[in-house]
Amino acid sequence: MRTRIGLATVGVLIGLWGVWKLIDALDLRALIRLPLWLGGAVLADDFFLVPLTITAGWLVTRWSNRPDGHRTVGAVRTTLLYVGITSLIAVPLLLRQGKGANPTILPRDYLRDWLLLEATIIAAGIAGYFIASRSAGNELRPATSAAVGRAWRGLRRVRRAPRCE
Repeated sequence: MRTRIGLATVGVLIGLWGVWKLIDALDLRALIRLPLWLGGAVLADDFFLVPLTITAGWLVTRWSNRPDGHRTVGAVRTTLLYVGITSLIAVPLLLRQGKGANPTILPRDYLRDWLLLEATIIAAGIAGYFIASRSAGNELRPATSAAVGRAWRGLRRVRRAPRCE
């Protein structure tokens, strides 16, 4: 218990130090704009990124239910994950390129570099897809896919008994 209290105290002190440094580094106008920016980030996350992620996950799940789809869904999910992560990292660079008092801060063509990175990730995902689809051997594929499909359909039909509390 003492360890938890000590860690909580250290965490609160570090948080207060961070708030002090933030207030010290920003002027009043920037402190007013900060909650607006954070609120915009929450709205963008809740109304854009979350529905996009849920839709992509639903589409990948529907796609994986096809015959033999369970073997390659990992490659597709991994590819989509890396494309999403690198896109989120690149968005600030793409939106602010060449703007501001010093346009030489971003001298590179970030749009071209980002597109090349995404193309590389997609090419690696396609290669992983073909490797995963070819690695199991052709003789086992139809029986395994059919067995997985039957098992999945059987699980969906099972109804759970009502809980007694």
